[in-house]
Amino acid sequence: MAPKGKLIIIGGAINTGSFTETQFGLPQNMNFFERGILKRITTESVKDTASRFEIITTASLVPEKVGEEYIKAFAQLDVHNVGVLNISNREQANDLANCERVKAAEVLVFTGGDQLRLSSIFGGTAIHQILLDKYENEEIVIAGTSAGAAASSKNMIYQGNSKDALLKGEVKITAGLGFIDGVIVDTHFVQRGRIGRLLYATASSPGILGIGLGEDTGLYISNGNTMEAIGSGMVILVDGRHMSDTNLTDVEMGQPVSIKNMIVHVMCDGDVYDLTAHQLTIHHPKVVPQF
Repeated sequence: MAPKGKLIIIGGAINTGSFTETQFGLPQNMNFFERGILKRITTESVKDTASRFEIITTASLVPEKVGEEYIKAFAQLDVHNVGVLNISNREQANDLANCERVKAAEVLVFTGGDQLRLSSIFGGTAIHQILLDKYENEEIVIAGTSAGAAASSKNMIYQGNSKDALLKGEVKITAGLGFIDGVIVDTHFVQRGRIGRLLYATASSPGILGIGLGEDTGLYISNGNTMEAIGSGMVILVDGRHMSDTNLTDVEMGQPVSIKNMIVHVMCDGDVYDLTAHQLTIHHPKVVPQF
Protein backbone atom coordinates (compact mmCIF):
# COMPACT_ATOMS: atom_id res chain seq x y z
CA MET A 1 0.00 0.00 0.00
CA ALA A 2 1.29 3.42 -0.96
CA PRO A 3 1.33 5.94 1.89
CA LYS A 4 -1.50 8.47 1.86
CA GLY A 5 0.76 11.19 3.20
CA LYS A 6 2.91 13.59 1.22
CA LEU A 7 6.54 14.38 1.91
CA ILE A 8 8.25 17.67 0.99
CA ILE A 9 11.99 17.83 1.62
CA ILE A 10 13.90 21.10 1.14
CA GLY A 11 17.62 21.72 0.82
CA GLY A 12 17.87 25.00 2.78
CA ALA A 13 18.14 28.73 2.24
CA ILE A 14 19.70 30.58 -0.64
CA ASN A 15 18.61 34.25 -0.88
CA THR A 16 21.02 36.82 0.55
CA GLY A 17 19.93 37.74 4.05
CA SER A 18 17.62 34.76 4.41
CA PHE A 19 17.55 32.56 7.46
CA THR A 20 20.28 29.96 7.80
CA GLU A 21 21.46 28.37 11.01
CA THR A 22 25.14 27.96 11.67
CA GLN A 23 27.16 27.08 14.71
CA PHE A 24 27.78 30.83 15.12
CA GLY A 25 24.12 31.66 15.65
CA LEU A 26 21.78 33.85 13.64
CA PRO A 27 22.47 36.35 10.88
CA GLN A 28 21.11 39.84 11.43
CA ASN A 29 18.45 39.56 8.77
CA MET A 30 16.02 36.64 9.06
CA ASN A 31 13.84 37.21 6.00
CA PHE A 32 12.34 33.88 5.02
CA PHE A 33 13.51 32.15 1.87
CA GLU A 34 11.22 29.36 0.73
CA ARG A 35 8.19 31.45 -0.24
CA GLY A 36 7.34 29.37 -3.30
CA ILE A 37 7.99 26.06 -1.55
CA LEU A 38 6.06 27.10 1.55
CA LYS A 39 3.14 27.91 -0.74
CA ARG A 40 3.35 24.39 -2.19
CA ILE A 41 3.32 22.91 1.33
CA THR A 42 0.13 24.85 1.97
CA THR A 43 -1.69 24.01 -1.26
CA GLU A 44 -0.89 20.30 -0.92
CA SER A 45 -2.44 20.17 2.55
CA VAL A 46 -5.94 18.79 3.00
CA LYS A 47 -7.55 22.12 4.03
CA ASP A 48 -5.16 24.51 2.27
CA THR A 49 -4.75 27.70 4.33
CA ALA A 50 -7.21 26.40 6.97
CA SER A 51 -5.06 23.35 7.78
CA ARG A 52 -3.54 22.97 11.22
CA PHE A 53 0.24 23.46 11.02
CA GLU A 54 2.76 22.41 13.65
CA ILE A 55 6.37 23.60 13.35
CA ILE A 56 8.82 21.23 15.06
CA THR A 57 11.97 23.16 15.99
CA THR A 58 13.81 20.30 17.73
CA ALA A 59 16.82 20.40 15.38
CA SER A 60 17.43 24.11 15.98
CA LEU A 61 19.84 25.80 18.35
CA VAL A 62 17.47 28.79 18.53
CA PRO A 63 13.99 27.21 18.46
CA GLU A 64 12.05 30.27 19.63
CA LYS A 65 13.46 32.52 16.90
CA VAL A 66 12.99 29.87 14.23
CA GLY A 67 9.40 29.24 15.30
CA GLU A 68 8.61 32.95 15.13
CA GLU A 69 10.00 33.18 11.60
CA TYR A 70 7.88 30.28 10.36
CA ILE A 71 4.76 31.81 11.90
CA LYS A 72 5.52 35.11 10.14
CA ALA A 73 6.28 33.40 6.83
CA PHE A 74 3.08 31.35 6.80
CA ALA A 75 1.05 34.39 7.89
CA GLN A 76 2.15 36.10 4.65
CA LEU A 77 0.51 33.19 2.85
CA ASP A 78 -2.71 33.69 4.86
CA VAL A 79 -1.99 30.64 7.01
CA HIS A 80 -2.73 31.46 10.65
CA ASN A 81 -3.56 28.14 12.33
CA VAL A 82 0.11 27.53 13.17
CA GLY A 83 1.66 26.19 16.37
CA VAL A 84 5.27 25.61 17.38
CA LEU A 85 6.44 22.48 19.19
CA ASN A 86 9.74 23.18 20.95
CA ILE A 87 10.46 19.56 21.86
CA SER A 88 13.97 19.32 23.33
CA ASN A 89 14.09 15.85 24.96
CA ARG A 90 12.61 12.38 24.73
CA GLU A 91 10.29 12.91 27.68
CA GLN A 92 8.58 15.72 25.78
CA ALA A 93 8.44 13.48 22.68
CA ASN A 94 6.34 11.03 24.73
CA ASP A 95 4.23 13.70 26.46
CA LEU A 96 0.49 13.14 26.00
CA ALA A 97 -0.34 16.79 25.27
CA ASN A 98 2.37 16.99 22.59
CA CYS A 99 1.15 13.70 21.10
CA GLU A 100 -2.39 15.08 20.85
CA ARG A 101 -1.13 18.17 19.03
CA VAL A 102 0.73 16.00 16.51
CA LYS A 103 -2.36 13.82 16.03
CA ALA A 104 -4.46 16.92 15.27
CA ALA A 105 -1.99 18.40 12.79
CA GLU A 106 -2.55 18.29 9.03
CA VAL A 107 0.89 19.74 8.23
CA LEU A 108 4.11 19.14 10.19
CA VAL A 109 7.28 21.04 9.37
CA PHE A 110 10.70 20.02 10.71
CA THR A 111 13.07 22.99 10.74
CA GLY A 112 16.81 23.11 10.09
CA GLY A 113 19.62 22.60 12.57
CA ASP A 114 21.20 19.30 13.60
CA GLN A 115 19.58 16.16 12.18
CA LEU A 116 21.16 14.00 14.89
CA ARG A 117 18.96 15.83 17.41
CA LEU A 118 15.92 14.74 15.44
CA SER A 119 16.86 11.07 15.29
CA SER A 120 18.10 10.83 18.88
CA ILE A 121 15.18 12.75 20.45
CA PHE A 122 12.31 11.34 18.38
CA GLY A 123 13.50 7.85 17.44
CA GLY A 124 11.21 5.20 18.93
CA THR A 125 9.05 7.68 20.84
CA ALA A 126 5.27 8.03 20.85
CA ILE A 127 5.40 11.06 18.55
CA HIS A 128 7.64 9.19 16.09
CA GLN A 129 5.12 6.34 15.91
CA ILE A 130 2.22 8.76 15.49
CA LEU A 131 4.04 10.45 12.61
CA LEU A 132 4.77 7.13 10.88
CA ASP A 133 1.13 6.05 11.26
CA LYS A 134 -0.22 9.38 10.02
CA TYR A 135 2.09 9.34 7.00
CA GLU A 136 0.89 5.86 6.04
CA ASN A 137 -2.81 6.32 6.69
CA GLU A 138 -3.76 10.02 6.52
CA GLU A 139 -3.51 12.82 3.97
CA ILE A 140 -0.89 14.64 6.01
CA VAL A 141 1.93 16.78 4.65
CA ILE A 142 5.27 16.24 6.39
CA ALA A 143 7.88 18.79 5.35
CA GLY A 144 11.48 19.22 6.39
CA THR A 145 14.14 21.74 5.51
CA SER A 146 17.89 21.15 5.84
CA ALA A 147 18.22 18.86 8.90
CA GLY A 148 14.50 18.12 8.67
CA ALA A 149 15.01 16.88 5.12
CA ALA A 150 18.14 14.87 5.91
CA ALA A 151 16.32 13.04 8.73
CA SER A 152 13.29 12.13 6.60
CA SER A 153 14.72 8.91 5.18
CA LYS A 154 15.46 5.57 6.82
CA ASN A 155 19.21 6.11 6.38
CA MET A 156 20.66 9.51 7.33
CA ILE A 157 24.00 11.28 6.86
CA TYR A 158 24.82 13.12 10.08
CA GLN A 159 28.51 13.97 9.69
CA GLY A 160 31.23 14.26 7.09
CA ASN A 161 33.60 16.97 5.94
CA SER A 162 32.89 17.85 2.30
CA LYS A 163 36.59 18.16 1.43
CA ASP A 164 37.51 14.74 2.83
CA ALA A 165 34.24 12.93 2.13
CA LEU A 166 35.78 10.39 -0.26
CA LEU A 167 38.25 9.20 2.36
CA LYS A 168 37.15 5.95 3.98
CA GLY A 169 35.39 6.52 7.29
CA GLU A 170 34.82 10.28 6.93
CA VAL A 171 31.08 10.10 6.22
CA LYS A 172 28.94 8.99 9.16
CA ILE A 173 25.52 7.41 8.60
CA THR A 174 22.83 6.43 11.09
CA ALA A 175 19.09 5.76 11.16
CA GLY A 176 16.74 8.63 10.31
CA LEU A 177 13.02 9.03 10.94
CA GLY A 178 12.12 6.58 8.18
CA PHE A 179 9.28 8.24 6.29
CA ILE A 180 10.82 7.02 3.05
CA ASP A 181 13.09 4.04 2.37
CA GLY A 182 15.52 3.33 -0.45
CA VAL A 183 17.05 6.83 -0.45
CA ILE A 184 19.53 8.90 1.52
CA VAL A 185 19.32 12.70 1.55
CA ASP A 186 21.95 15.43 1.77
CA THR A 187 21.18 19.17 1.88
CA HIS A 188 22.82 22.54 1.04
CA PHE A 189 24.22 20.25 -1.60
CA VAL A 190 25.51 22.35 -4.49
CA GLN A 191 26.49 25.36 -2.39
CA ARG A 192 28.60 23.34 0.08
CA GLY A 193 30.12 20.96 -2.46
CA ARG A 194 28.75 17.80 -0.89
CA ILE A 195 28.88 15.52 -3.94
CA GLY A 196 31.66 13.49 -2.27
CA ARG A 197 29.46 12.78 0.76
CA LEU A 198 26.67 11.45 -1.44
CA LEU A 199 29.01 9.39 -3.65
CA TYR A 200 30.53 7.77 -0.56
CA ALA A 201 27.14 7.08 1.03
CA THR A 202 25.82 5.53 -2.17
CA ALA A 203 28.97 3.48 -2.79
CA SER A 204 28.70 2.01 0.70
CA SER A 205 25.07 1.03 0.06
CA PRO A 206 24.49 0.91 -3.72
CA GLY A 207 20.87 -0.20 -3.44
CA ILE A 208 19.79 3.22 -2.17
CA LEU A 209 19.37 6.36 -4.25
CA GLY A 210 21.42 9.36 -3.14
CA ILE A 211 19.51 12.65 -3.18
CA GLY A 212 21.39 15.95 -3.03
CA LEU A 213 19.10 18.94 -2.48
CA GLY A 214 20.31 22.37 -3.51
CA GLU A 215 19.27 25.42 -1.52
CA ASP A 216 15.80 26.88 -2.14
CA THR A 217 15.10 23.53 -3.82
CA GLY A 218 13.09 20.54 -2.77
CA LEU A 219 11.31 17.35 -3.72
CA TYR A 220 7.57 16.83 -3.45
CA ILE A 221 7.11 13.09 -2.87
CA SER A 222 3.67 11.53 -3.35
CA ASN A 223 2.53 7.89 -3.20
CA GLY A 224 5.87 7.11 -1.59
CA ASN A 225 7.61 6.85 -4.95
CA THR A 226 6.93 9.86 -7.22
CA MET A 227 9.42 12.70 -6.69
CA GLU A 228 8.84 16.08 -8.31
CA ALA A 229 11.55 18.74 -8.16
CA ILE A 230 10.33 22.12 -6.87
CA GLY A 231 12.06 25.44 -6.25
CA SER A 232 14.71 27.49 -7.99
CA GLY A 233 17.78 25.24 -7.86
CA MET A 234 18.90 21.71 -8.62
CA VAL A 235 18.46 18.22 -7.20
CA ILE A 236 21.31 15.77 -7.82
CA LEU A 237 20.51 12.06 -7.88
CA VAL A 238 23.26 9.45 -7.45
CA ASP A 239 22.20 5.95 -8.52
CA GLY A 240 24.59 3.23 -7.39
CA ARG A 241 22.65 0.20 -8.61
CA HIS A 242 24.93 -0.17 -11.64
CA MET A 243 28.19 0.56 -9.82
CA SER A 244 30.60 -2.02 -11.17
CA ASP A 245 33.51 -1.74 -8.74
CA THR A 246 34.89 0.06 -5.67
CA ASN A 247 37.87 -0.45 -3.39
CA LEU A 248 35.88 0.68 -0.34
CA THR A 249 36.39 -2.57 1.57
CA ASP A 250 40.06 -2.88 0.63
CA VAL A 251 41.60 0.46 1.60
CA GLU A 252 42.59 1.52 5.12
CA MET A 253 40.61 4.06 7.12
CA GLY A 254 41.39 7.59 5.94
CA GLN A 255 42.49 6.46 2.46
CA PRO A 256 40.81 7.63 -0.79
CA VAL A 257 38.01 5.51 -2.21
CA SER A 258 37.65 4.59 -5.90
CA ILE A 259 34.23 4.15 -7.52
CA LYS A 260 33.46 2.86 -11.02
CA ASN A 261 30.32 3.49 -13.07
CA MET A 262 28.14 5.58 -10.79
CA ILE A 263 25.11 7.16 -12.52
CA VAL A 264 24.25 10.81 -11.81
CA HIS A 265 21.07 12.69 -12.75
CA VAL A 266 20.27 16.39 -12.39
CA MET A 267 16.68 17.48 -11.71
CA CYS A 268 15.20 20.98 -11.93
CA ASP A 269 11.76 22.43 -11.27
CA GLY A 270 9.03 20.24 -12.75
CA ASP A 271 11.19 17.15 -13.42
CA VAL A 272 9.82 13.89 -12.01
CA TYR A 273 11.63 10.75 -10.86
CA ASP A 274 9.84 7.42 -10.35
CA LEU A 275 11.49 5.54 -7.48
CA THR A 276 9.86 2.26 -8.48
CA ALA A 277 10.81 2.31 -12.17
CA HIS A 278 14.02 4.33 -11.57
CA GLN A 279 13.08 6.61 -14.42
CA LEU A 280 13.62 10.36 -14.73
CA THR A 281 11.21 12.44 -16.81
CA ILE A 282 12.54 15.87 -17.67
CA HIS A 283 10.07 18.74 -17.91
CA HIS A 284 10.45 20.74 -21.11
CA PRO A 285 8.68 24.08 -20.62
CA LYS A 286 7.38 25.84 -23.68
CA VAL A 287 9.48 28.84 -24.58
CA VAL A 288 7.44 31.82 -25.71
CA PRO A 289 9.22 33.65 -28.54
CA GLN A 290 10.05 37.28 -27.83
CA PHE A 291 9.69 39.71 -30.70
